Amino acid sequence: TFLIFNSKAENKDKIIKNLNNTSNLSFKFEQNINGEIESGNCTIEYPKKMYCAYDKNNKILVSNGKSLVIKTISSYYRYPLKKTPLNLILNKNYLINKIYSLEEKIIDNSYINYTITENERKIDIFFDIISHELIGWQTKDIYQNSALTLLSSISKNQNIKKKLFKLPPQD
Repeated sequence: TFLIFNSKAENKDKIIKNLNNTSNLSFKFEQNINGEIESGNCTIEYPKKMYCAYDKNNKILVSNGKSLVIKTISSYYRYPLKKTPLNLILNKNYLINKIYSLEEKIIDNSYINYTITENERKIDIFFDIISHELIGWQTKDIYQNSALTLLSSISKNQNIKKKLFKLPPQD
């Protein structure tokens, strides 16, 4: 039997140290939006940049730090990043400052959860209890659909081409 005896303050310190030492993340993801599951690969570069390529439909999601574009074969949507939950999730300084003041919950002796409420939005952020790595989040999208995103195969601080975060043109 493996027991974990970390104090809450120790967990916070390790998570914050981990975030402070992370300039970017690349990972596989699985996203469940109201029971519809999508998967793919993403890269996050702090602050506020993200590129995700979905496994199906040639769908991509790109944030350049100001705007968020979701593009598929047949559609193109552009949103101000500040109007989406990703604006907070992709801002590691914001996360670090929030984690200091938030109550943590341990889930299944595997995950550490912090719930952020900002501008009437609730965001749950999940960290691994052993590695203290970011492993997911749960939000409501702009249509009030529940969206759970889980991360796997995470690599940190890779060399990333800056053009990755260039917004795709509208066809």
